Amino acid sequence: MSNTAPLVDRDQLARNRRRAVQMAGDFFLHDEARFEIEDRLSMVNKSFTAPAIVTGFPEIWAKWFPDATIVPDDDLLNLKEGAHDLVIHAMSLHWANDPVGQLIQCNRALKPDGLMLAVFLGDQTLNELRACLGQAESMVTGGLSPRVLPMGELRELGTLLQRASFALPVADKSQRKVAYPSLARMAADLRAMGESNALSARKKDYSGKALFEATEQLYREHFSENDRLIASFDLVFLTGWAPDASQPKPLMPGSAKMSLADALRTKEIKLPE
Repeated sequence: MSNTAPLVDRDQLARNRRRAVQMAGDFFLHDEARFEIEDRLSMVNKSFTAPAIVTGFPEIWAKWFPDATIVPDDDLLNLKEGAHDLVIHAMSLHWANDPVGQLIQCNRALKPDGLMLAVFLGDQTLNELRACLGQAESMVTGGLSPRVLPMGELRELGTLLQRASFALPVADKSQRKVAYPSLARMAADLRAMGESNALSARKKDYSGKALFEATEQLYREHFSENDRLIASFDLVFLTGWAPDASQPKPLMPGSAKMSLADALRTKEIKLPE
């Protein structure tokens, strides 16, 4: 048995989320995620009658989807097997210690041909802050410590759907650029959304003013426009279906009845042997 600590301190994450709800902050990224989800669902030629939503913020998502079953993003999801035709994993998969396990549980909760849609932060999210904090800490303290949650690249995140045995998997992202007047304002926004540092290996002591002054200076030198600090937020979307016999399947190699040249109405040029 491994004694390695999990990446995310779930107790600290829960404290961060409770504080965010108490602050009644601006969950603007959740708003953006909700609008995107509604738009994507409107393009699906299917009605959903038994939806479920997995989220770390049930207070928010229950208001937006009052007919859905709302469950917290615990390690073991409170979802009944085969009970739902739609499962939305809303803005919390980036904090999962076992994201594949979360997706597998979502798949099991789906009826045949049910849809799973996960939206979460990933790819280039806060890459500017990560770079400046790392360089500043190296300059000020001579070392590095985990301060920003690592984000999986889109290509890597797409493979999670295959590992969780979803059919017709699709991974894409929608990027938002947000301008802040100061590093303190950016940190306040992250705190108000429950996105503060909850890494198990984070430093527990106070970092000191010099670190954040150096970080802001580097930020203004490299990632600012019109005296505003630019922060990237990538909303990653993973879409997959529970396998069903009615779904389209790829043809066997060599079974095509028409050549590509015929389909394109062009002449096929054979390469010399």
